[in-house]
Amino acid sequence: MLEHVPHWLGGLLRNVRAGHSRLVAAQDGVVTGDARLDLSSMAFGDGDRLPIRFTADGEGVSPPLHWRGVPAGTAGLALIVEDPDAPAPNPLVHAILWGIPADEMMLAEGALMPDGSGEADGRDVGLNSYRREGWLPPDPPTGHGTHDYVFQLFALGELPELGPDPGRREVVAAIRGRVLAAGLLTGTYSRGEGADVPVGAVQPA
Repeated sequence: MLEHVPHWLGGLLRNVRAGHSRLVAAQDGVVTGDARLDLSSMAFGDGDRLPIRFTADGEGVSPPLHWRGVPAGTAGLALIVEDPDAPAPNPLVHAILWGIPADEMMLAEGALMPDGSGEADGRDVGLNSYRREGWLPPDPPTGHGTHDYVFQLFALGELPELGPDPGRREVVAAIRGRVLAAGLLTGTYSRGEGADVPVGAVQPA
């Protein structure tokens, strides 16, 4: 959708951003301890540019994720992916996954897809900022600069019941005071910044 924003308008909005201080992990009372999850992806490194297949310019599937260090006493995990550089009051939510089993250590590529009222093991794909289930592919305005896409994983000591298709507000309220450990992984993407290379193009040495 945002690919249709003209370059000149994206440039004018370049300094209009929600801000990293508004990420879920940065909210008061959400992460209170120092325990960390080791969150990574085989598809990109922390701080690296997302491969085009995971964006609105490619296939638009969600990337694979892996993690380690889930502490004892974890009842389940929650994942929320946000873009704090979106030209909006709050970060744009690209995905929510609630109720990941505590013994699980990965998500396969394409796992963040609509699942109706959830899966038999209790996990449920929530609503992104477009009020749809599943992965909202990165789609920054042309000329707006580089956007961060922050994958935030939380190990929870208690997994309260949420209704089907939870949204950001419900998840923040549910995890506050229950986070045993957290992990962050950031991928980046931009349009019209001189970094976009068409699929199949030969990059200069």
